[in-house]
Amino acid sequence: MSLMEEWELALKNKDCEKLLEIFDEYFEQIEEDKIEEELKRVGEVAIECENFDLLHEVAHLYEHLGKTQEGIELYKRIVEKRKNKDPEDYAEALYYLADAYEHFGMPEEALKVYNELLELERKLNNEKEIALTLANIAIVKDELGETEEAIKLMEEARGLFEKLNDERNFLISLIDLAHFNYELGKYDVALELIREVLGNPIDKEIEVNARLVESEVYSGQGKYKDAALSLRNALQRAEDDEELFGLAFDSIIEFLEDLFNEGKYSELSEIPKLFAELFEDDTRHFFEAIAKLAEWRLGNENARKDFEELYNKIENEELRQIIDEWKRPKLSLSLGLSL
Repeated sequence: MSLMEEWELALKNKDCEKLLEIFDEYFEQIEEDKIEEELKRVGEVAIECENFDLLHEVAHLYEHLGKTQEGIELYKRIVEKRKNKDPEDYAEALYYLADAYEHFGMPEEALKVYNELLELERKLNNEKEIALTLANIAIVKDELGETEEAIKLMEEARGLFEKLNDERNFLISLIDLAHFNYELGKYDVALELIREVLGNPIDKEIEVNARLVESEVYSGQGKYKDAALSLRNALQRAEDDEELFGLAFDSIIEFLEDLFNEGKYSELSEIPKLFAELFEDDTRHFFEAIAKLAEWRLGNENARKDFEELYNKIENEELRQIIDEWKRPKLSLSLGLSL
């Protein structure tokens, strides 16, 4: 059976799991002018199935087409569908709608739905769901710049998680509180919270995220080597988890880029070596090249040759592009050099 036939059969049978399984492959193959038509068809089936995973894929593709609201409307239709039915099911639909608003960059709308959800959860007296919703509201409040209010809400959520002996969500709330306090410049408070988490991290996801916030705090204090060591610890802990490893690696790149933008070349001539020694492939050359680029920026002309040799050893195109972004503007503006 061809992929097209599988897709049509799955649509006919309203087999949302199958549609989800072949979704990416199918939309990679069809003609561009057919995408919207197919999204409407699969969107209708996703609503019938009330399959939020499939709905998420549909909404993402709508966003890619610049029609984010079309995807949001699908979530709203399930909310309406469940409105006068089981309140637990209605609460679930509200959560997914709020999460979609947040995910697609509409925090104000997300906040409205989360507040409606919180009111419903309080009526249902479901303390865990109340705590989770408070935590979600706190995160949105922080996104909107209302960090003091975010701390109050997250403190309330933390108290509920502690009461419920929900250790994992309790630790996550501490990590969020540490990040909020970091944003307000309360570095000592943030580090105290992180130390509490790292005293009993439970699993690698908790530890990696705690290390990332720890790195933010040290960086905010100007302790760049300590920040780098936190990132190094995060990367090592995440080694066999692709998603966590990607998160840690991206955080390292962002950290180094911030140092470049701030002109912290002395630090950059040393710090990348902490990451280079963790790798045996051309990623090692990538970090070594960054250190040499920083030395060159400091006026060491001998570092130019070393940089070029290391740069030419980097086979990974994405890594080369990162260095390309960093090396051109400031070299041409500050030193009058070109590569």
